[in-house]
Amino acid sequence: MARRPRIDLPGYHHIVNRGVNRSDIFVDDEDREVFVRIMCKASRIYDATVHDYCLMDNHYHLLLENRQENLSLLMRQINANYAIYFNKKHHRTGHLWQGRFSSWYILEDDYLYRTIRYIEHHPIEAGIVSQVREYDHTLAGRILRGESVPECAEDSLLLRRYDIATLADFLSEPLTQDEVSELESKRRQQITIEERQAKPIEKKPLESYFGPGMERPRRNQAIYEAYRDGHTQKSIAEHLGLTDAAVNIIIKKFRI
Repeated sequence: MARRPRIDLPGYHHIVNRGVNRSDIFVDDEDREVFVRIMCKASRIYDATVHDYCLMDNHYHLLLENRQENLSLLMRQINANYAIYFNKKHHRTGHLWQGRFSSWYILEDDYLYRTIRYIEHHPIEAGIVSQVREYDHTLAGRILRGESVPECAEDSLLLRRYDIATLADFLSEPLTQDEVSELESKRRQQITIEERQAKPIEKKPLESYFGPGMERPRRNQAIYEAYRDGHTQKSIAEHLGLTDAAVNIIIKKFRI
C-alpha cells in the first residue's frame, strides 16, 4: 500500500524512529545526552519546540511543534547528525535507522494529551520502571524529579500547563484499552490540506463498507479498509457481530 504523504505543516507532530532491524540506537547515557543536544540545536535552527520525548534503547518518541513548513528538514538534521555521531563512537558503518521516520499530525487537544500520556508511559509498558518519574530519559521524568529541562523544551506544554503535582496526577494512570484504540484510530485518520491548513476527512459510515451477501474475502478486505480509514477494531466487530479477536486476525493478515 502506498505511503500517505508526509505532513510538514506547522503544528504538533508525534514522531517515532527505530534502529535498523530494531537494533539499539542508544547504548549509554552519553548517547542519549548527545541526541538531546542535537535535537535542541536542530529545533533552534528550525524554530521548533519539543513538548515531550522518550528515548528507549532501540527507538525514540518525540512530540514536536514546528512553526514553519519544515518538519522533514528538522528531522533530517536530527537523524543524520546523530547517525554520524553514533557510527563514529561505536565503530560501525551503514544505516542506523530502519527508514524514514514515522509521524502523525495532531489536530485535536484530546489526541494531543493522550499522546503525551502514551509517550510517558512507554517505559512502564516495557517493564523498565513502575512510575513515570523513575525513567531518566523522558521529559516528564526530569520535571517530576525537579531536574532542569533541555533548552528546546523550556516552553513545553508540560511546564506551561501543569505544576508538578498536577502533572504527576495527569500521568498517574496509563491509557485504557479504549483510549489506546482511539489513539490508534486518530493516527489512521485521513487528513486533507486546504489552503495550507490540515483538516480531517470525515470517516465514511461503517454501513458503506459492507453490503448484503458480501462474500468473506471481500468482507475481509472491507474490514481492513474500514480500519485503515480510522474505524476501531471494536466498532467494526460490533457492527459485523464478530469478536474483536477475529477482526484483529483479519487486519493483521492484510498488514503483512
